[in-house]
Amino acid sequence: MTGVLTEAGVFVGGGGEGYAAPQELLLKYGNRHGLIAGATGTGKTVTLQVLAEGFSTAGVPVFMADVKGDLSGIAAAGSEGGKTHAAFATRAQTIGYDLAYRDYPVTFWDVFGEQGHPVRTTISEMGPLLLSRLMGLSDAQEGVLNIAFHLADSEGLALLDLKDLRAMLTHVSERAADLTARYGNVAPQTVGAIQRQLLVLENQGAVQFFGEPALELSDMMAPTPDGRGRINILAADRLMGSPRLYATFLLWLMSELFEELPEVGDVDRPKFVFFFDEAHLLFDDAPKALVDKVEQVARLIRSKGVGIYFITQNPADVPDAILGQLGNRVQHALRAFTAKDQKDLKRAAENYRPNPRFDTGTAIREVGTGEAVTSFLEAKGVPGMVERTLVRPPQSRLGPLTVEERRAVMAASPFGAKYGRAVDRESAYEILTARAAAAAAPQEAEFNKARRFEPFERPAKTTPTKGASSRSDSILETFGKSLARQIGSKAGQQIVRGVLGSLFRAR
Repeated sequence: MTGVLTEAGVFVGGGGEGYAAPQELLLKYGNRHGLIAGATGTGKTVTLQVLAEGFSTAGVPVFMADVKGDLSGIAAAGSEGGKTHAAFATRAQTIGYDLAYRDYPVTFWDVFGEQGHPVRTTISEMGPLLLSRLMGLSDAQEGVLNIAFHLADSEGLALLDLKDLRAMLTHVSERAADLTARYGNVAPQTVGAIQRQLLVLENQGAVQFFGEPALELSDMMAPTPDGRGRINILAADRLMGSPRLYATFLLWLMSELFEELPEVGDVDRPKFVFFFDEAHLLFDDAPKALVDKVEQVARLIRSKGVGIYFITQNPADVPDAILGQLGNRVQHALRAFTAKDQKDLKRAAENYRPNPRFDTGTAIREVGTGEAVTSFLEAKGVPGMVERTLVRPPQSRLGPLTVEERRAVMAASPFGAKYGRAVDRESAYEILTARAAAAAAPQEAEFNKARRFEPFERPAKTTPTKGASSRSDSILETFGKSLARQIGSKAGQQIVRGVLGSLFRAR
């Protein structure tokens, strides 16, 4: 075996005596989705890197989230002087693989715009369902959010960023009586609860995520000059501090791929491959409606030529309805220290086509670091027999780039100028603010007229009795407050206070 790609598929690994013949993931079934599972430290990252290299060599663009910060090394070639070279060289010789180090075309992305080009989407593109998931809204709150989106659409109010959504929710609250009669109860308390959840999102850094220019998927899928697929790496180490934002972002990306890409049917290779690391975060405490949406996307998106690969510690983290659609599997070691672990191990083994040469459950428990139990789809999409496999070494660097190396890759990227600066065009916030100003104009005019009000004349030679001054002041203050309430303008109230203050000082 001389490279990462054969004529038909991505070479994953093999082995000597007791191990499998060369194992490869057939490109024509690369859009049938897959699973990379195993306990921490068993080699999932290397397998992910190997598959990304293989797809890129085949001209297939890839997206992956760098959860631990160690995938950036794909942009640099491995080195014979590296600390892992001796082990890699031995493994390569064992499986008959000609190890040749090289770098790969990488584009870095970052929701926070720090370790990659900024990734943005608009509130409208995210939609009420995913936003409700992101904010953990109740059914009643989600209903009010749907009303806000419907009203924005009907009135031509673009929802681009968080301040647009805040303004829209305030608009909904002000029209609560009218909207309640048309759509059902719109309680100010419910709107207030949503506004508080928006504040939580702001504190998690979502202000930078929502806005323009929004990410265009065609940029992630753009071919490189040498014909290899672009490897898009999302810096997710900081994003993991907001796991709900992380999961919702990746679900949004999956949904966008599903909605934007055309139907292609059966293809000789995928159009795009999406790796979802820490996949359990997508399903933890997820409502059934959301899990159903993921299942729908996973079931239908393969006809768009997109392959989705879930990476997680335990296959049990993935719901059965979705797990059943994952035809290409790499299972690293699972530990069985507790009764639950043993049950999960047995369940994982039952998901493979048995091999008479060994017990699958025992193999999953015993494989070492860099080894795996694999099963890839064969001719006509039939699951392959489970095999013990030594995963091939990666050609790119195992480990992260330096800060300077990452900056150099970003500087050479064709997307820095396009996404580097945020754009704030007229949208719901600006339009609603202008409406409020126009509505307040007659009140301001009325108030300006009131400002010319002449004060009452006092009797020229009256000696005030004790307490008269305070009563007079009280009357004036009461009059001023009443006038301010009637005018209803904050600016008007400030002017009234100024007028009264001058009256008091004149005395």
